Parts: sequence; structure tokens; C-alpha cells
Amino acid sequence: MLLQKKILVILLLACAAQAADGMRVAHVDSKLIFEGYKGTKKAQEEYDRQVAKWEQQANLLQKELGYVKERLEKQSLMLSDEQKRELEAEFARRDTELKKFIEKIYGRKGELLTENEKVSAPIIALIKKAVTEIALSEGYDYVLDRATGAVLFWKNENDLTQKVLDYLNGR
Repeated sequence: MLLQKKILVILLLACAAQAADGMRVAHVDSKLIFEGYKGTKKAQEEYDRQVAKWEQQANLLQKELGYVKERLEKQSLMLSDEQKRELEAEFARRDTELKKFIEKIYGRKGELLTENEKVSAPIIALIKKAVTEIALSEGYDYVLDRATGAVLFWKNENDLTQKVLDYLNGR
């Protein structure tokens, strides 16, 4: 986050220098826009419903595992060796099932992250579209995002990429 803020300061300084040449620079806080947009509440409710379902499923698996563990602990002395092995195997199976479920849902590439992206991506695209439309209609050259330090909008005629490549390649 500190690096993003440093990048934003550098961008603001560079844009301020360009603004002296007549360029117009604006800024937004995408986090506040995201949180304040009415559509976000609906999307958050949809996301929360799905998360609640996963939590119920995880709780059920945890409860079933606890039940098998309790049976194993309380009945261990009364069970035959074969029954004990079967119960231990059931415990191991349910433990593995719970761990796989947790990884599948809450892991680094889990469904929780996928669901979050699925729900928030359309809102983020809508915010970017709104920023672009407003920037174009009001004549801004750049729009910076205070929340992320990113440049959300820039006019293509301000792109020096090809000039830099030509310079570096000696054209």
C-alpha cells in the first residue's frame, strides 16, 4: 500500500507539471465510489448469501467430524479392532473431506475469491465506464484513483510509448 501511495504522489507531481501546459487532471476515490454505489449493496447481499451457504456446509461437515471423533473417543474401549479401524477410517475420510472443502472454498484459488470477483467485476467495469465518460465529457486528460494509486483514464494522444520505443531503437 505504501508503494501505491508513492506511485500516486509521483503521478500527481508529473501530472501537475503537465497541468501547467494546459492538461487537465482529476482524481476519484474508487473505494468510496464502490461503497457508495447502490448496486454494490445488492451485489454484497448476493455474495453474503452464498458465503452463508458455504459456512453452513462447513459447519455441517465439522459437526459430522466431531460426532465421529466423539464416538471414537467414547466407544473406543467397547469396539472390536475391526470396528475401531472402520471408525478411524471414517474419521480420516471426513477429516479429509472437510479439509478439501475448506481448500476448495476458502483456499488461495477458492470459490470465495471467484465469487467475490464475479460479483464485483461488473461494478468495477461500470465505475471505470462512468469515470471515462465523465472525463471525456468534462475534458480531462487524466483521472487518478486515490484508493489504488492507479490511473483510471488517460487520453491516447498523451501516450508516449511509441515515441520512447522509436527513441530507444534509434529511429
